[in-house]
Amino acid sequence: MIVDKAELMQTVRRHGGGEPSIGRTVGKRAKLLLLGRDIREGLIYKFFLYWILTNVAVLYMRPFLYMVSTMFKSKTDLIDPTVQWIPIEWDASNVWFGLEFMKYALTGLHSLTIAGGAAVLQVLSCSLTGYALARLRFPLRGLWFFLVLLTFLIPPQTILIPLYMLYQKLEMLRTPLPFLVPALFGQGLKGALFVIIFRQFFRTLPKELEEAARIDGASALRLFVKVMLPLARPAILVVFLFSFVWHWNDTYLPSLFLGKEYATLPLQLDNLQSAMGDVPGYVDTNITEQVYMAASFWFVAPPLLLYLIAQKWFVQGVERTGIVE
Repeated sequence: MIVDKAELMQTVRRHGGGEPSIGRTVGKRAKLLLLGRDIREGLIYKFFLYWILTNVAVLYMRPFLYMVSTMFKSKTDLIDPTVQWIPIEWDASNVWFGLEFMKYALTGLHSLTIAGGAAVLQVLSCSLTGYALARLRFPLRGLWFFLVLLTFLIPPQTILIPLYMLYQKLEMLRTPLPFLVPALFGQGLKGALFVIIFRQFFRTLPKELEEAARIDGASALRLFVKVMLPLARPAILVVFLFSFVWHWNDTYLPSLFLGKEYATLPLQLDNLQSAMGDVPGYVDTNITEQVYMAASFWFVAPPLLLYLIAQKWFVQGVERTGIVE
């Protein structure tokens, strides 16, 4: 049997034989290392990704690190231009002065009552409303959902005067009721958004769950409490954290409805200069930045700690509720 030598060499090379050039092999490996089989696996993509993430992290963390650094500085370090981030004289008394000037125990309790109470009430009322709009059939359901969207689209500043007059007639001013009562009925701060979040989540659940429960004789309310609400834990966590943080940080509405009689942490932070005027050593001085930073740290510490604890479940909840879509 006569075998053609050229044809034999082509067959060997086709099946991986032969001796490829070293330059071509190195080039392929370098291209694979830089670009990867997928664009997300290459070094170039990872370099730009980490470069962007690092810049974003520095952008967000720089003010917080500046706050922590400043609250431990002494007055001498504050006026010394050579002291930037690390204090020469560490002064921990600013931390305790911040607690004292903020009246942290009282104003923190006020903020916790409003933020925590409104968050719990909005979770209950908005979940029930979102479930009804997503799963139940009743007349004019589309119109009711449009009205919910309308409350979200109308700027709250346009109805503040009627609200203030209403709360004044009901003798609800200077109390947490202007925040808790609307939250009980699915409204309040960002209430319409929370209804939309729950509605979006309940629409993703399979209908077989409802059909199986109705065959067993479950009513709509029992179906919601026993079946739907336990499955809505991701949405519950997202709504609770959003509501808590927004109520905790709110300054505009508490300044109108609460005033100094029921001061919260953000209101007390705004009035920090007047509170510091009664303390010896801080009268008629402009070197108070370190105390402001300490008071700001105590203000942001509770929501920051809450988010660090619930970060994993919060991210999962955002993905499952469809907020990122």
